[in-house]
Order: sequence, then structure tokens, then C-alpha cells
Amino acid sequence: MLWVTLAWGACFVAIRWGLRDAPVLWFAGLRAGVAGVALLTMARWQHRPPIRGARSWSLVSLLGAVNATIAFAAMFAGVAGLATGTAAVLANAQPLLILLPAWWLYGEAISARIAVGLVVGFAGLLVVAVPGGGGSGAALSMLSATAITAGTLLARRLGALDLVVASGWHFLLGGTALFVWAAAVEGWPGIDWTPRFVAVLGFLSLVGTAAAYLAWFAESRRCPLGLLAAWTFLVPVAGVAFAAVLLNEAPDGWTAAGIALVLGSLWVVLHPRRDSSPARTATVPSGTGV
Repeated sequence: MLWVTLAWGACFVAIRWGLRDAPVLWFAGLRAGVAGVALLTMARWQHRPPIRGARSWSLVSLLGAVNATIAFAAMFAGVAGLATGTAAVLANAQPLLILLPAWWLYGEAISARIAVGLVVGFAGLLVVAVPGGGGSGAALSMLSATAITAGTLLARRLGALDLVVASGWHFLLGGTALFVWAAAVEGWPGIDWTPRFVAVLGFLSLVGTAAAYLAWFAESRRCPLGLLAAWTFLVPVAGVAFAAVLLNEAPDGWTAAGIALVLGSLWVVLHPRRDSSPARTATVPSGTGV
């Protein structure tokens, strides 16, 4: 999870750079499409089993619409309308959004201690968003976080489907939908294929999407979602740090205070008391690394 969170944090700087050379929706579609092609190429080379059955295809298509089409479109548009660090914070509210659905759908109980962590985390997000004026950029970043949360919950239902194949197809289908959307809204893609853009697209697609989401989906199958999602609190911290160093977007006092609250909520969620409280009822298979 450490390398996944660092990769996702760096993605926000990469998106900012790439938006200099490509429109929002076309850029988001390329990220998903290239990742899908890479995963399906690997699946074919490894002779992995294909997807069969209408139910399986429906699930993968829904995952693509939520986790790729909606999430990436909202994420890229949010970065375009906000400071990079702020967008990174708001687009990674997943730990705060996933605990109640995880309890309702999968019986992963929430203790009073984790409920406090939720309140602290939401307060941190508000501290980051409100002084910046909120607006459409903040709303889009929160929409992205909601869509990614829904995608994580859906990934739990992939069942016996091969994870590489399902991940590849959901990105390819989601990316195709983004291309159609981009053609209708943005017209012919005015992309400047500079070396910078090619490098950014390669990192976003192969490291920040294909590899990182494959690892994320694999862990989501076997770990309690609340504890797993809490690691993504480190994504905005990395995003703010990368933005400060690479884009000279130094966080102001409000952003720093919000990040402190978010990190406090991370500590609360990841360090429950070692007792028989309900939060400890979800078992983690040995060898998961969490």
C-alpha cells in the first residue's frame, strides 16, 4: 500500500502536467484506455481465462462506468479547477465514504473509535475545501472519491473472475465511454504529443492505473475495506508534498491544518485498541501484509 499511495499521490502532479497538452476528457480516456490495453496484453500473454456470462460482463461494464468513466472524468476536471494538493485531498475521501457501505454490505462493523476517526477526517476535508471556495472543482473531486469508493465495493463482487482480465476490460470499456463523451463535448482531440505528455501518460496509465489498481483490487478481495481504504489517506499527503516540490504549490495554513486532521483520522482508524471491540470482528487472512 505504501507504493500504491505514493504512485496515486504522484498522479495528481502528472495530471496537472498532462492537462497542458491535452483536453480533460480525452486525457482521462487515454489514461484508462492505455491501462486497459496493457493489462489485456499481459492477460493474453499469460493465457488467463476470459470473461464469460452476461452477469460477469454486466458487472465488469458497471465497474468500468463507475471506476473509470465517472471517477477519471471527475478527477481530471477537479484537478483542472483546483490547486493540485487540494484536489488530491478531496479526491481521496474514500476512507471516510467506504466504512458505512462496508458495514452494510459485508458486515464489517465500526467501533466508536473509528466513528471518531470519520468525524475528524470529514472535518479535515472541510478545512481544506471551504477556504478555497469549494465550487465545481471541489464537488468534482468529491464525486471522483465517491465513484472510486463504489468501484472498490464492486471489485469485491468480481468473485472467481480473473483479476487481470476483469481489470483490463473495465478500464478499456470505461476508457471507450470517455472517448465517446470527449468526442461529443470536446470535439476532435487537440493533443500535443510532446515527450513530456508521452512520459506523463505512460506513468499514469502503467504505474498509477494498471499496476496500482490491480494491487488495490487484489487487496480489496482479502482485507477489511475500512482498514485498507484508510491507507489512501496517505495519497493526498503525498499529492500535497509532490505539488509543493514539483509545482511550487506550497500549502497554506488551512490546507496544512486540514491535512493534520486527515492524518489524525488515519491514526485513529489504523490503530484501534487491541480488545474485543466490534471493529476487530472482521478477520484478515494470514499473509495479506495488512
